[in-house]
Amino acid sequence: MCNLYRMTKGKDEVAKWFGAVEALGGANFGEEVYPGYPGLVSADGEIRQMTWGFPLLMKGKSGQPLKPKPVNNARTDKLDSFFWRHSFENRRCLIPLTAWAEAQGKKGSMTRTWMSLPSASDDAGGGLFACAGVWRESDEFGLCYSMVMTDSAGSAAQDVHSRMPVLLRREDYDGWVSGSPEEARALCSAWPGELKIDRTDQPWVKGAASQRNLL
Repeated sequence: MCNLYRMTKGKDEVAKWFGAVEALGGANFGEEVYPGYPGLVSADGEIRQMTWGFPLLMKGKSGQPLKPKPVNNARTDKLDSFFWRHSFENRRCLIPLTAWAEAQGKKGSMTRTWMSLPSASDDAGGGLFACAGVWRESDEFGLCYSMVMTDSAGSAAQDVHSRMPVLLRREDYDGWVSGSPEEARALCSAWPGELKIDRTDQPWVKGAASQRNLL
């Protein structure tokens, strides 16, 4: 699963990459995106700022409402569930990123392993690529999105984690956003090409990066 990713490109470059219109206003987002924080999304032909994670309402032991939990990953085998179904059928989006991270190592001393597409640095995107997402409007977070995850078996990513984002080729962007649910589901597979894997000594637990939220 993914609970941290990088998006180091500016909004103008992202809009040009997707052939989309900016609809950001006073957008404010960091180069590293964590669950519950704002990120860029391409939806309905516009580049928008949304919160990463669908709100999951929580209650305490005595029944009092708690702060909603951002569910930032949507498993491909759960897309037909009530939580995801309407967004998957009607509101699919593209999430721009330049790398995503997973935790590796022993518990208590895990470090960040970053993965990206090596071919991306050779084209007009300069390291930019996209993964599949779903989005909706919520009372708790406003506009929000979640990253679609699939089994990493058969991909270079399987040596790092059992799941990975659904990475999309540029020619599949329209199919994911505008195709039928069946056509979109056919794109939910592990990335078959090469991946650049950068194992670092950066501590994994660094504030919001410790969160792991997936349905």
